[in-house]
Amino acid sequence: MLLRRLASRHSITASRHSTINCEKSRVARGESDFMRMSCTAATTAAQPAAQPAARFQAVQPVENFEKIISGRPDFDHSNAPIDVTKSPDPSWSYGNGVREHSSRPSSTEKVHKEIDPYSSDRSVSQNYKLLISGIAPRPVGFLSTVSKDGERKNLAPFSYFQVIEHDPPMFIVSFSSRFGSVKDTYQNLKDTGECVINTVSENMIEAVSASSIDAPYGLSEWDITGLHEATTATVKPARVQESVFSIEAVVVDIKEFAPHSSGMSGAAVVLLKATRFWVQEDAANEDFSHIELDKLRPIGQLGGMSYGRVTSTFELPRTRWVDEHPKSKVLMELQQGLEDKS
Repeated sequence: MLLRRLASRHSITASRHSTINCEKSRVARGESDFMRMSCTAATTAAQPAAQPAARFQAVQPVENFEKIISGRPDFDHSNAPIDVTKSPDPSWSYGNGVREHSSRPSSTEKVHKEIDPYSSDRSVSQNYKLLISGIAPRPVGFLSTVSKDGERKNLAPFSYFQVIEHDPPMFIVSFSSRFGSVKDTYQNLKDTGECVINTVSENMIEAVSASSIDAPYGLSEWDITGLHEATTATVKPARVQESVFSIEAVVVDIKEFAPHSSGMSGAAVVLLKATRFWVQEDAANEDFSHIELDKLRPIGQLGGMSYGRVTSTFELPRTRWVDEHPKSKVLMELQQGLEDKS
């Protein structure tokens, strides 16, 4: 991988006000145009000066993994129907808070520890491990891109990814602050403004994980994984044939942030807008407004090396005040108190 520098980098210090440096460029890709804004914004709150960072790598060697898993049960490939149960507390009512259903101490009695993520004795590794284990599960953002010259095809999974809007369909993917070269996917997004987002199902996870290997520059993850390319309509990158759901997308905005620790590259957030959907026909309902969970079989990222699968679900309808207020003594008392104050 070639060494790349992020376009905008600014130091964040306790005495410096927020700074924003934006450059806009219009890029045409067939029928898909986008306005790309590359910005670096310092946080509005004062932060301590950057400190030298211990060399942090998200991927750590694992010894004797085959031995570790040898005594574990085999993965269940039966594709048994996903159970639908009652919710955890079906008799819950307004004002109940969290009602305990076990012999464990109440959550209101638990003690919390305050942590300053920027403390001098707090490492990047500690923050990383805490965040990925505490914010879970997370969907896998599996992106396919091509280089500016169209010669190099890239396929890579991302932990910091999410759909954020449906009208228009919008997604966000984040590239972490790190040592070494900028990720090929990020460079390709900056250069071309195009990608395909591919969903990840249980049967794909080994291949998807393999695409994150630090292969020599010039090798394609398509060849490494054995996944198959499928045609697209509005962007140049291929979609993954094995994915149940793929989304062609273009870059709308890129924001780059200066690192807190010296020696680290800046982080970046990329905002993507969908231009086309591809849905596996036997996985959706008649009007393609819903994908069956039994067919999608999604994988969620957890802490460390762990992933999770969906084996059980429950439903909870969203409520409306106009319907719930007349039935709830708590809600009526709250409204009465609000009216008394006015």
